[in-house]
Amino acid sequence: MPDTYDLIVIGAGPVGENIADYAVKRGLTAAIVESELVGGECSYWACMPSKTLLRSGAVLAAARRVPGAAEAISGTLDVAAVLKRRNEIVGDYDDGGQVEWLESVGIALFRGHGRITGPKKVSVTAADGRITELTANHAVAVSTGTAALLPDIDGLKDVGPWTSRDATGVTDVPSSLAIIGGGVVASEMATAFTSFGTKVTVIARSGLLGGMEPFAGELVAEALETAGATVRLGASPTAVRRDAAGTVVIQLDDGTSVTADEVLVATGRTPRTGDLGLASVGLEDGEWIAVDDTLLATADTNSGDPWLYAVGDVNHRALLTHQGKYQARAAGEVIAARAQGRTVDDAPWGLHVATADNESVPQVTFTDPEVASVGLTEKAAKMAGYQTRTVDYDISSVSGAHVLAAGYAGTARMVVDEKRRVILGATFVGQDVAELLHSATIAVVGEVPLDRLWHAVPSYPTLSEVWLRLLETYGRPDA
Repeated sequence: MPDTYDLIVIGAGPVGENIADYAVKRGLTAAIVESELVGGECSYWACMPSKTLLRSGAVLAAARRVPGAAEAISGTLDVAAVLKRRNEIVGDYDDGGQVEWLESVGIALFRGHGRITGPKKVSVTAADGRITELTANHAVAVSTGTAALLPDIDGLKDVGPWTSRDATGVTDVPSSLAIIGGGVVASEMATAFTSFGTKVTVIARSGLLGGMEPFAGELVAEALETAGATVRLGASPTAVRRDAAGTVVIQLDDGTSVTADEVLVATGRTPRTGDLGLASVGLEDGEWIAVDDTLLATADTNSGDPWLYAVGDVNHRALLTHQGKYQARAAGEVIAARAQGRTVDDAPWGLHVATADNESVPQVTFTDPEVASVGLTEKAAKMAGYQTRTVDYDISSVSGAHVLAAGYAGTARMVVDEKRRVILGATFVGQDVAELLHSATIAVVGEVPLDRLWHAVPSYPTLSEVWLRLLETYGRPDA
C-alpha cells in the first residue's frame, strides 16, 4: 500500500470510521490505523454489549408489570442465553465485517500502534514489530477514545479490579459484585448484574448520575434497591484487599466495609493519548486534546497550517458515541473543504462545526427506569446565565403510561428559556422513555418556540402525550 494519504486517522472506532468515510466521500484518500479491533470500544466493549446485557432484564421486568403477561412468567433470566446473545452482537470479537466495510469504501487499514512523529507524520508499529511510516498530505485525526480511570485507592490495583470491559465481556457471572462509582457505567452495570441474580453493592460518594437532574439518580437508586441491590451513598473506599478466601474486601471512610467476589471500578475515563507522540508536536502526552468547533486542535502546532484534529472522546467535549460520530461528520467534511480550498462553513450550526456539543447533547442511560436527557439541566442553565423556568410532570398520569405498565413510575422535566420561550433542556425518567428523546432533541436544537409546539399534536395513547401535559403545566401567555 502507498505510504502517503490525504488523511490519516488514528483509531478505527465508529468515530474514526466516520471521519475517514466522509473525507473519502468528498474525494480525499484516507488511511486508518488501529491497534485493536476495527469498530472500536462501542462495538465490542461498551455500547453494544452493555445494552445487550441490559435488554433481557428490561424486557422481563416490563412484562412483569403487565397483568396477563406477568402470570405467564414462571422462570428467571437465562443468563447463559444473555451472554450467548452478547457474543453474537459483538461478532464473537471478530472484526472481519468491519474490515470488509473499510475496503468497500476505499479506506486503507494499517494494523498496529499509531504514533505521531512530527507534523503530518504517523509511525505504525505492527504486532510483529514491523514499522510503517505514513505521511498525510493534509490532515491527521486522532480518535483514540478513552480508557477506564483507576483511582488511587490503597491496594486497588493488586486485587485485579474489573473495568467496564471486564463487565461487558463477562463470561462467568459472579455471585456478588461491588461497584465503585455512580455514573452511567456504574448505574447500567448495577442494573444488568442485579437482573442476573448477582448481589450488587454500589458505592457512590456523591449519588448516582451526577450532572443530570437530581431526580434521575434518586429514581434509579430507588429502583436498584427495590430490585435487590444495595446502594451506599456518601461513602468512599479507602483501601481494598483480597482475603485468604479470595473475597474482595473494601474498607470505607465511614468505618464500614463491603465484601464481594469482584469489584468493578467505574469512576471516570482517561484519554488514550499516553503513547501517541503528542510531545513531538508541542502537546502533552496523556492529556485531553483541546479543539475548536471544527474539531481542529487549538494548540500552536496548527498555527498557519491546520492539520491536526482530535475527534470523539479524546477531546473531552462529549464522551458519547453518537456525539463522537456527529463530530466525525463535521471533521471529515471540514478536512476535505480545507484540503480542496473550499469555503469553511464554521458559523454556529454550519456544515463544518459541532455546535450541538455545547448545549444540546442527548443521552440515554439504559437503567430501569431509563433516563433520557438532552440539553441543559436546571442547574446548568442557571449557571450559564439564562432566565429559566422549570416545569415537571408525573409521567404516570399520562394515559400511554397506564397502557405500558401497572404502577408506572416516572418524571418529566423541561427547562425553558423565558426570554425566547424555547426549551433549553429536557429529562425523562421511566420505562421506555428513550424513544421520547429525539423529539426533545429536535425541539432543543431547532429552538422551536413553545407556541409552535402546541401544534405538534402527540398521538394518543402514547408516552408522547407528556409533551402536551408539560405545555399545559407551563401555560399559554394568552390564556
